[in-house]
Amino acid sequence: MGLKSKLTNTIYSALDSIYRKIDSSHVRRTKNIKKIPNYANRKGGKLSYSEWAHVIGIFQTIIYQNLPKKERNKILDIGCGTGLLAIACEPFIHDGIYTGLDVMKSDIDYCKNHYKEPFYNFIHFDVYNATYAANQSTEKKKWPIEDECYDLVTALSVWTHLKEDDAIFYFKEISRVLKKGGKAIITFFVLDDVYQNTLQKRENTTGRYHSTNQQNWIFNKPAYNSTFCFTPAWAATPEDAIGINIKGLEILEQESGLKRIYYYPGNWKEEPGIYFQDIIIFEK
Repeated sequence: MGLKSKLTNTIYSALDSIYRKIDSSHVRRTKNIKKIPNYANRKGGKLSYSEWAHVIGIFQTIIYQNLPKKERNKILDIGCGTGLLAIACEPFIHDGIYTGLDVMKSDIDYCKNHYKEPFYNFIHFDVYNATYAANQSTEKKKWPIEDECYDLVTALSVWTHLKEDDAIFYFKEISRVLKKGGKAIITFFVLDDVYQNTLQKRENTTGRYHSTNQQNWIFNKPAYNSTFCFTPAWAATPEDAIGINIKGLEILEQESGLKRIYYYPGNWKEEPGIYFQDIIIFEK
């Protein structure tokens, strides 16, 4: 990081600290967003405080809609990062448990220090990912979670960073740890007909409903010769961003036994959506 970048981050962090202190005193109708991390620890491609609050609100709503009981739930969050969905899940886990699992040890260490309530549990998962954990074990391992013990599994921008064999292996893990009737909320870049129809009209400019370049999200290269996982031309390694076609979704369902029950298209497709990536709800 250059001197200019370090200075910018120092300024942003100082301003963010002041803002968060003032803003927190005005939070009245939802306690959990007071836990939003400081600037230096907001991860997952989302540095903005307002975007964290926005995404927490979206997923808190979807989580509420997909939990038959609203308290005492057991929720497993795959790729928890520094706790965005830990905050969204909080209202539903009193007298239950939230388990956050991530390949990045630094994020898990942060979460253990930041989220102190007894219902929070964080686990470092020592496995390889070319983008996020290139120095860890390449062995495929089951999650350190008991069978059929969770009401809900969440994964925000995890399967958008998994190559074909990992995507299948860990999707089967979702089914293994879910109770019968349990739900999974997973985000993807789904390369469906809506996506295909946008390819001819995408321009080298900011998206209509998001602030990234429209052409960033053209998945035109097979990821490691996969027939259903694809990556954009800019990706240094496929795991930087992976999209999955409908055939791939069907394979994930066949291998895991999970069933799609609802689909929220994302605004990365240059269509209005409630979130950037596609959100799919599965049921066991």
